[in-house]
Amino acid sequence: MSSRMKLLAVSTAIAAVSGFAWLSTAVAFDGGFDSAPQMAQAAPPAAMPPAAGGGAGAGAGQPKAEQRRAFNPRNMCFERTARKIGARAYLKARLDLKPEQLTAWNAYEKAAADVSAKDKARCASLPTEMKERPKFTDRLNMRETMMKARLESLEAVKPSLTTLYAALTPEQQALFDRPMMGGRHHPRWHGRG
Repeated sequence: MSSRMKLLAVSTAIAAVSGFAWLSTAVAFDGGFDSAPQMAQAAPPAAMPPAAGGGAGAGAGQPKAEQRRAFNPRNMCFERTARKIGARAYLKARLDLKPEQLTAWNAYEKAAADVSAKDKARCASLPTEMKERPKFTDRLNMRETMMKARLESLEAVKPSLTTLYAALTPEQQALFDRPMMGGRHHPRWHGRG
């Protein structure tokens, strides 16, 4: 083969590869070929019947409600309460309170601790396992109960919290004033004890 033929073959190959690369990029940006022929895929192998040792494993053949993992409302409630208690400790450390501010902090902390004690008592009354999703009216009642408890918590800590806020320096108040992630304007630990 002459060097001219080799050069022509290499140039043609480079042009073809470049054209194919450009075409695949353009197709990817354009969303692909709508009417392009599709490659057939082999069907997955048929599952063995459960009697022969096959099947989908645990939960196969059970209704969806039974396949769903059990939910532990009591544990979730205790976790939420523990996080609020931890957030208060974090807030105290971040505020770096002066001795003259400690009286206001102690009043807030006592009110918040009382709220946490009520939360723990409420948590203890919750079930440890729920396998089935509650009915709509049950979920509505649970939400109402939770919202009432949150309002009671807010009302219990609000007087001492506003007194504490007033005793803070502008730099310390900035910790309360900054928005939280997700568009929340007040950190959860403010009014929830």
